[in-house]
Amino acid sequence: MKPFGMGLAPLPCRVCVMLEITERLEDGAAPAACLTLTYEQRQKSRLRACLDDGREAAMLLPRGAALRHGDLLRAENGLIVEVRAAGEAVSTASAANPLLWARACYHLGNRHVALQIGDGWLRYRRDHVLDDMVRSLSLVVKHETAPFEPEGGAYGR
Repeated sequence: MKPFGMGLAPLPCRVCVMLEITERLEDGAAPAACLTLTYEQRQKSRLRACLDDGREAAMLLPRGAALRHGDLLRAENGLIVEVRAAGEAVSTASAANPLLWARACYHLGNRHVALQIGDGWLRYRRDHVLDDMVRSLSLVVKHETAPFEPEGGAYGR
């Protein structure tokens, strides 16, 4: 009996080299690739994902601040990758009256809801219970798919 592999043709093998993204950049280097992630994915420092061009990547970043749209990362092979915020199912609420808008921000914040705040509008992950509450505060709520970039909090990004 021949030992395993002796005299046999090699098996077809597809070798995939996964990029390892290990560093956040502060400078304005020109990106050569993009990585589109949801808000939840941008909170993680360890993540397996695909670049927008289909290449597999492992994100192995130091723990800490969440990634934001436009952040730059560097892979171990030197590739510069730009982070993009993916479109997500969100509710966008608006109010012409600044007091109503502030009241809605207060009540959502009191529930520890991740909240993106704009000029006269606010955005949160779609939730019918929150939609009903915001409507009861006289805001107009519309459902859409849009990038979600909530406030980072008073002490961080």
